[in-house]
Parts: sequence; structure tokens; C-alpha cells
Amino acid sequence: MGFSALILVSCVNPSGEFDESGTLQSSWVRPDDPQERIGAKEHPAVIAKYGGVYEDIQAERLIAVIVGKLVTQSEDPARVYKITLLNSPKVNAFALPGGYLYVTRGLMALANDSSELAAVIAHEMAHVSSNHAVIRQEKLNSAAIGKQVVAEVLEDSPAGQIALAANQIRLTRFSQEQELQADTIGIRMAGRAGFDPFAAARFLETMDSYRKFIAGDKNFDSSDNFTSSHPATPKRIELARRHGRFFGSPGVGERDRERYLQGIDGIMFGNTAEEGFVRGQAFSHAGLGIMFEAPKGFTIDNQAKAVLVSGPDDIATRFDAAVVSSRTGMGEYLKSGWITGLVNATIREESINGFQSATAIARGDAWRFKVRVIRNGNQVYRFITAAPQTNTNIDAVSRRITESFRVLSKEEIASLKPLVLRIVTVGANENGKTLVSKMRGSSNPEKLFRLINGLKPDELLSAGQKVKIITDQ
Repeated sequence: MGFSALILVSCVNPSGEFDESGTLQSSWVRPDDPQERIGAKEHPAVIAKYGGVYEDIQAERLIAVIVGKLVTQSEDPARVYKITLLNSPKVNAFALPGGYLYVTRGLMALANDSSELAAVIAHEMAHVSSNHAVIRQEKLNSAAIGKQVVAEVLEDSPAGQIALAANQIRLTRFSQEQELQADTIGIRMAGRAGFDPFAAARFLETMDSYRKFIAGDKNFDSSDNFTSSHPATPKRIELARRHGRFFGSPGVGERDRERYLQGIDGIMFGNTAEEGFVRGQAFSHAGLGIMFEAPKGFTIDNQAKAVLVSGPDDIATRFDAAVVSSRTGMGEYLKSGWITGLVNATIREESINGFQSATAIARGDAWRFKVRVIRNGNQVYRFITAAPQTNTNIDAVSRRITESFRVLSKEEIASLKPLVLRIVTVGANENGKTLVSKMRGSSNPEKLFRLINGLKPDELLSAGQKVKIITDQ
């Protein structure tokens, strides 16, 4: 066991010292705080949603030291902050009322120095000190009441739809204003605490590049939408730079890169064994004891409720599982109503690699679907391949993926290990290519290597420089 996952920090004790229980000591407690009750009530749900707590002594100490410096500059000096490191590969951080702050291990792995993590945490502390969560909930309640009134009075009339849209836009603009306000407060807080004030802009650029990398589309920007709760990233980056200049030119403030890299050395990267692993063109799941492969040129996205395999020409396959009685035949299961638009006349029962299986076609307005189900005990694995009606490759892709499905041996299951992030020192005869060759778990290791290390496309490495690599050792 590591230290307690709930790190308490107040301005009374910014030094980052732990007591015998592993909780950062704090003598300032406000049990009568209504915001504290809200945060405490929601905290268990957050832990469950984000894969539980990630315990790592080095990372927890690193967070405690950073937050200890930030609380001395907080706009709410009486607030006790409770920081939890979440066991999620997602790059995320957020706050609940009462000083509950959350950072994922995925975000820690992506940041490159203490000032970048400080910028993120200061942003979330600003949300708390500004009561943004409470105010937003009040507006959400108001919006819900407004929606009900519109539904009762205007029903589905054009005027009613306009009113609802206007209400949503007002709520969205309010959320964007909150984010920009938290950016301003957070950058000022981090700068006053001695951190590099330009770290926020730097990390926003890294997150933007990472989103594009994950999406596999250089033009992808999920935040560039007027209905998004966050302002478009380019706007936030420019405003962050402007706020950083309040403290001087780039180069001011502390980055603390050496200690940060030491603190994240060995942190898990990507999914846990319970979620399954993507290695190149293969998806493997130790708990289920199964695997399948995607065709060359396709990408695998391991999401919370399903695995998505995406390929060229808008063709994609969704993979998930369901528990089905052994008395139910595969053809019968296809007819049970869980697939909309299924053409019953196309159902065919067959065998794939010794497993009971069935296949059928489903149709939509502009899309065609090839559905295949495979039984292994009471578990039925479902592959749904979708493509535009004009795509003639759907049958071949569906069969290529499903025919690769198989059960893993005990030795293969035992060999499945999570990826970890390691800090290595560039040797005298090493270059980018030799280090990229050590990367695991990505179909584009060179791009991911440069991204996680914050390297520009033409930036060269130098002997003695410390960098991150992702490995299975």
C-alpha cells in the first residue's frame, strides 16, 4: 500500500509533510461547510467512474509539494484541498465543491514538468475558490425549469425550439466564461507561487496535439464547437500566453523538470489489465481471456463500454460482450431485438475457429451493417461492422476481424502486462531513432515519443537529456 489516496493540503501546512497514516497533515477543518458535504457525497461516485484510486508514493509526494506551494497563493486561504490521483489513462483534471480536486495518471504522464501540473491544479483550485460548480448547478437547475416551461407552453413549436436553443447557448457561454476565468486566476496563482507562468499555454498545446493524435486526424479539435463547455483551444492558448506575460518574458519561474520526471518514473500508461490492452493491431483482454486483430491500416480505440476499430472509407467495427444463456442459439439471439434494422432472412449460423457463431445484415438509411456474434461459454462477443451503403468492402473487413478471434493460453494471459512510463537518459551515441525503437503500445511510436516529451518536429536530443519512453517492462 502507498500513501492515502486522499491528500489533504491547506495553507497552514504547505510543506508537503505526511503524518503516520500517509495523509498530508492539515489542521484547518470546516465540517460545517455545505460545499464540503456536496463534494464528500459525490467523491465515491467519481472514484468508481474513473477506475478507482491510483497509488504511487512518488507521484503523490510530487502532487503534495506542488499543491503545498499553490495553497499559499490561493484566493480562499481557509480552504482545505483534498487531491485524489485517479487510476485512469484519460488526460483529465476536475474539481468538486468543498475543495475536492482530481488528477488522472494519464494527465501526469503527459505533463513534462512541475509547472505544467501546477498550472492544471491551479486552474481547478480556481474553480473551487470561485464556486463555479455550485453556480453552474444553479444555472442547470434554472435551465431545467426553463425547459419544462417551454415544453408545457410552447411544446414542439419553432418558437419553443428557438427558446430551448437560446437557453443552451447561454449555459454554454457561461461555462466558457468559467473556464477562461479559471485560466486567469490559475495562471496568476501559479506565477505568484514561483512556477513558470507560461506552463499553462505549453500544456494546452500538448493536450491539443494529444487529442489530435488519439483521433488520428490532424484537423481534429473536439473543443472547436460553440456548444462545447470549453473555449476553442487556440483562443485559450493565446490568452494563457498573455496572462503569462504579466510576470515577464518566457524563462521566468521554475519548471522543476528533474524532480517531476523522477516523480512519474514508472507510472502506468494506458489501460489496466481489467480494461484490456491494445498492442499494435491486436486487442487482448486478460480477464476475458480473448483477443482479436484489426486489419493493417485500421486503428483500435479501447473505450469504456466497447472497442472501436476504425478504418478507411468510413468503415468501422464495434466490439462488446453480453452474457447469454447457453440454451439460446446464436441465430435466435440475433433475432431477440437488440439490433435495429436486422434483416432476418440474412441470418446464417456458422462456426468460426471452433466457436458457435451467427451472422446477419442490418440496414439503415445510408448505412449497412454486418453483424457477427461468437459464443464462448455464456459469454457472447458481438462484432458490428458499419459502412456506407456504397462501400463494398464491409463483408471482407467483418470476416477478417472476426476470424482472428481466439482464446488466449494461460501463458499468453500471464504475459499481458500494463505499459509503464520510464525516464531514461540519452546516451552519447543515442538519438531519437534508437529511443523510439524502445517504445511499445503505439502504431506511431515516433510521433507519440515526440508528443509525450514536448519535442518540436525538428528538435534534436542531446546526450545527458532525460526523456520519457513507454515500455512494457
